[in-house]
Amino acid sequence: MTELSERTKANMDVVLEETCRQLPHGGDHDSRRFIAERLIEAAQSGHSTLGELGIIARRALAEIIAKGS
Repeated sequence: MTELSERTKANMDVVLEETCRQLPHGGDHDSRRFIAERLIEAAQSGHSTLGELGIIARRALAEIIAKGS
């Protein structure tokens, strides 16, 4: 596992919080974990900017919403 920079971790935290605000009550544990796992995978693949991580998080959120429909 690649060690992520502090900047990347901070970006991941910001994106996770912003994305989960769109879920009722900030999202349940499973939803937050699903998005976080996607963010970790993306960061380990070299996607570390707020913009890149935001796209990944929004896609994960769309998957969660689609599963709930």
